[in-house]
Amino acid sequence: MEKFLQIAPHSLAIVLSRVGSDDSPTVTEKLQHHHTGYEIFADFKAENMQHFWNKKVTDAIAETFFLGWIDEHVLLIQGKEDHLEVLREGWTRRALKPPRGFEIKCIVSL
Repeated sequence: MEKFLQIAPHSLAIVLSRVGSDDSPTVTEKLQHHHTGYEIFADFKAENMQHFWNKKVTDAIAETFFLGWIDEHVLLIQGKEDHLEVLREGWTRRALKPPRGFEIKCIVSL
């Protein structure tokens, strides 16, 4: 019997937190733009597709897919393992950008 069960192979959980104070109207307006997890995922992709100087990141972002949105703070994405590794490396180098109105707290392999 296996000791663990892999629920979502070739997936990452991107743990986010909201940034800015609740009193800031510009932050509130930006956050109201996001109604669904898919919209947050689309914004995450758009922010990171601008890495024209790093083709590996843009290729990896282009090849990831929306898997889900948990508890309004965890974005689940899926893709090829080599693309996910590029994203992990980008985050450790602080080159991976979060969706607008958020910051990336950590990235967890599923």
